[in-house]
Amino acid sequence: MIKHTLAQPVTLSAITLGVETGLFSILVQGDGSPWALKELASKLEMQESFLGRLMRHLAAMGYLIETGPDNYLPTNFTRALTLPLISAGYPLTLNAFMRSWVKFPAWAREHNYMAPESTLKTVLQYAFNTDLNMFDFFHSRPPNGVHFDNLMTGYRQGRPHWMDAGFYPVQEKLIQGLKPGADAVLLVDIGGGLGQDIVRFQSQYPEAPGRLVLQDQAVVTSKSIGIHDKIETMSYDFFTEQPVKGARAYYLHSVLHNWPDKACVQILKRVKEAMEPGYSRLLINDQVVPRTGAHWEVTALDLEMMVLLGARERVEEEWYQLLENMADLRVEKIWTLANGLESVIECVLR
Repeated sequence: MIKHTLAQPVTLSAITLGVETGLFSILVQGDGSPWALKELASKLEMQESFLGRLMRHLAAMGYLIETGPDNYLPTNFTRALTLPLISAGYPLTLNAFMRSWVKFPAWAREHNYMAPESTLKTVLQYAFNTDLNMFDFFHSRPPNGVHFDNLMTGYRQGRPHWMDAGFYPVQEKLIQGLKPGADAVLLVDIGGGLGQDIVRFQSQYPEAPGRLVLQDQAVVTSKSIGIHDKIETMSYDFFTEQPVKGARAYYLHSVLHNWPDKACVQILKRVKEAMEPGYSRLLINDQVVPRTGAHWEVTALDLEMMVLLGARERVEEEWYQLLENMADLRVEKIWTLANGLESVIECVLR
């Protein structure tokens, strides 16, 4: 109890201070010798006693190595915090997520313990007194938008990818049967962020024929620079008409879990309108929550979706309800890698 309520919350603040002040970037410099507190304080232009108290707590929690009185070395965790894809989540959590979590119990009481059903009537709007949805709100308050994009990229590092061998059979299901011709589109990555998935796809299948298209809001695609020339970047709102018709595959990764059912039906409707019967496939790369024994990461994400977006992670029955009963698609198969947290739900037109 004491660790949860006392030590861990203040640790989040201490790590965020370390990220924002550049403390961890300094700690990893040098020849591997311990850093003296006095020297660190001088470089950071920070009061020595103030910094010393932060360092002692971070060492006590295992995030720094204390080699002697007021002498410290970084850990591998500390080294990772010099990477924006890893460190972004800490200031974002403290500056953007945390207030919603703090207000969650009060919001729940006022709403009779019923989950929100709109992205504009969640705990986030209640906590920040805003009319914006989470994505627009973050991008309206720099640097939260940049932190969020980095967090999403970092979240996907080191995880199995849907196109990996043994997960989804890309060669048999997508590449084989692709229409001939330079205009044939192999894959449309809808809401694909900075291109994490489609860039990896191109890297793993560099000789695959067909066009690759990355779509997201203009505020996001404007940052997706330096990706492979073969990948076309397109500004697109997935609630509007899909401009790429008859692609071999349309891909949604961690998109539908951001939206309540009614909004998901609208997103899916736009994909359906663009699909070609007997040819196009919709691949939904998302969590399929087990009824028992769910991983803590999945259950935490489910609560995050409720609090921040009025959305949810879905069990298998809820996916079938959404995709077949509400969106009138046919689920052909759910592909799940052994011990993986995410699945690929393969859908076709009825």
